[in-house]
Amino acid sequence: MISAKKISVRGRVQGVGFRPFVFALADKYEMKGTVQNNMDGVKIHLEGESEQLCSFLEDLKNKAPRLSKIDSIIVNDAEIEHHCDFTIIKSERSGTSMLVIPIDSAVCDDCIEEMRNPDDFRYRYPFINCTQCGPRYTIIQELPYDRPYTTMGPFTMCPDCQKEYGDPLNRRHHAQPIACPKCGPHVLLFDSKGELLEINDPISETIRLLEKGAIIAVKGIGGYHLCCDARNEEAIQSLRIRKNRKVRPLAVMAASIDEAKKFAAVSSQEEEILKSPESPIVVLQKNHKKELADSIAPGMSTIGVMLPYTPLHHLLFENSKAKCLVMTSANPSGLPMIYTEDQVFHYLKGICDYYLIHNRVILHPVDDSVVQLNSENQDFLRRSRGYVPDPLPINRDVTGIVAFGGQQKTTFSIGRNEQIFVGPHIGDLENIETINHYKQELNHLLKWIDIPKTTAVIDAHPSYMSREIAKDYHFDELMEIQHHHAHMAACMGENEIDSEAYGIILDGTGYGSDGHIWGFEILYGDYGKFERQAHLTYTPLPGIEKAIKEPWRNAAAMLMSLLGEEGFWFANQLFPDRETQLTVLQTMMTKNINTILAGTCGRLFDAVSAMSGICHLATYDGEAAIKLSEKAVHKESIHPYSYQLIKSNQVLIFDFSKMLKEIAEDVLNQASLENISSRFHETIVRALVEVMHMMKVKYPSRNNQVVLSGGSFHNRYLRERLTVELSKLGFSVYNHQKVPCNDGGLSYGQLLVAAAIRGARTCV
Repeated sequence: MISAKKISVRGRVQGVGFRPFVFALADKYEMKGTVQNNMDGVKIHLEGESEQLCSFLEDLKNKAPRLSKIDSIIVNDAEIEHHCDFTIIKSERSGTSMLVIPIDSAVCDDCIEEMRNPDDFRYRYPFINCTQCGPRYTIIQELPYDRPYTTMGPFTMCPDCQKEYGDPLNRRHHAQPIACPKCGPHVLLFDSKGELLEINDPISETIRLLEKGAIIAVKGIGGYHLCCDARNEEAIQSLRIRKNRKVRPLAVMAASIDEAKKFAAVSSQEEEILKSPESPIVVLQKNHKKELADSIAPGMSTIGVMLPYTPLHHLLFENSKAKCLVMTSANPSGLPMIYTEDQVFHYLKGICDYYLIHNRVILHPVDDSVVQLNSENQDFLRRSRGYVPDPLPINRDVTGIVAFGGQQKTTFSIGRNEQIFVGPHIGDLENIETINHYKQELNHLLKWIDIPKTTAVIDAHPSYMSREIAKDYHFDELMEIQHHHAHMAACMGENEIDSEAYGIILDGTGYGSDGHIWGFEILYGDYGKFERQAHLTYTPLPGIEKAIKEPWRNAAAMLMSLLGEEGFWFANQLFPDRETQLTVLQTMMTKNINTILAGTCGRLFDAVSAMSGICHLATYDGEAAIKLSEKAVHKESIHPYSYQLIKSNQVLIFDFSKMLKEIAEDVLNQASLENISSRFHETIVRALVEVMHMMKVKYPSRNNQVVLSGGSFHNRYLRERLTVELSKLGFSVYNHQKVPCNDGGLSYGQLLVAAAIRGARTCV
């Protein structure tokens, strides 16, 4: 019996070969009808035998393309229209957008095989792609995702590409970036003066130059990288000097997983992430073999590694002696990703020896995503290329809420129906270039996602630039959310916790409800409200930002404020060349000159790092804490330092005065850095676990759920040890796996808090 169905498929179903997949299914089951992209997903009209139609629907659900992600399939009965065949019809661009914007994907194995085949007409073509790989988000101008509305629009397809594009059974059917050497983008090589080199094979010449030690700007999917041979110490030192990047670790790209294993330990799970379509940078443990230059990640036991994720990257390793390349973002410090030719010739003048450029325009720059594994769980340090702007599902309507994030590592988040779209990593909102980049990306996503501007959500800090940005948009209301409540909500949200929970929030900086700087908190609450249960004792931060960038100042201030004259003596012993400056700091604290009170995990780590002589002056964000954590090793025999828990107005205060004194004595007695760092880390763990045990005894009826959030939980020791010890007490412990625990996940949490507050109002 012939019947007809109208099928609506929503989710990530554009730019992933979904219509060719539907066409192939229709051919398999002898269906008639149409398939069409539109603004709320993919629409299918289907006519055929009822039994075959059921089989079609089963395959539609279970055998979709690897890059697709189906959120819903809605099937309704329809009138039979007596179609003669099954066709893919022109996209419909009207109506309300329900689309999930397609994400950029690493080149697939099929395309690589073709690119390496001398008999294929795309042999050695650096822009080969298909429906299962290649650029998407970075080239989209308008939705729905069709070639005329991408930066591939100006490239007219040749007959060969047009034939594949129009063949419903071909892997490149409606692959919008389809191209070949005859009709598509091409690469060009420029010298340091910005003059084009008239050569036949720019890629082979680039390989030769890299082998000779050149530093080359390479244009990728989301922007420019600075590239040089990762085994060439002289080239890397030159890159550091030119870019003024003294010691911050550099990411590397290995030619293959086997090459990566020559210098790093790679677990099966890490290998899977490296080879995934998202292809992020993965932070791996070094294996201590001298395969790379020492200055790649000096003094670090870890290294950031990625595999080639574009055809151009693969070609750079072909017939090359350089099997591992430095591949670091080309943006100058503090500025957003460089992605246009005007920018590259302006900002990288004097840094690059050559520029390898292509003429496919990038509309939306994206940084490489960065992940590490913590106890076999994925931990995002940066969520961007390959993951953005894929939405995260939520079990409530969040339409019309836009969260503007924080000040550092910032992102924005947009709510539509039961989805939250977290935008790309923007960076720190410290200059007009980054602010403009933020607005550009937000404007595009707001246009595509198409929601009413109901609620703008901002951090409670009065000086954050995200607050000023929000004022440029006309929302019905503006809602302030406390920084650490947003962190807590973010971890609750991605773990689908809908009841009250504890939140242990270890962070660098967050504006507290009392006007002081928080960042070492135990909270209890839900999305709509929270109560502070415990926090670190406040100490002065003289010079504020200067004390953050120069951790020795923070260390001295902590010692002097907590230990008085004895602390001043310790500061003089630990920082003997700072005697005059110590007196100035003491005066600033006494007279409250350019000084705030802070109690944060980040500043505590900075202080101990400086006291231990590891990092007196930070050259990049988190350097002091990261280098201190590198020294920590868990052993059963570790004896923690002393600490006190002080009760004040029903809130417990962590007092680490005795710990700091004992650390100072250990440093002066030349104890090993491993011992100092390990004992310090274990002290933090024991103190937090003791308070949580006290909470369990005092409030036996509370939920035994604990979320761990805040940037300090990128620290493997803290995350793993707290998870183990709290679990022993009977707590269910939850960590971040979908958004960063740092401020990159803040906007996601802000949006969840705002949704709860808004929902509570409507229920009254």
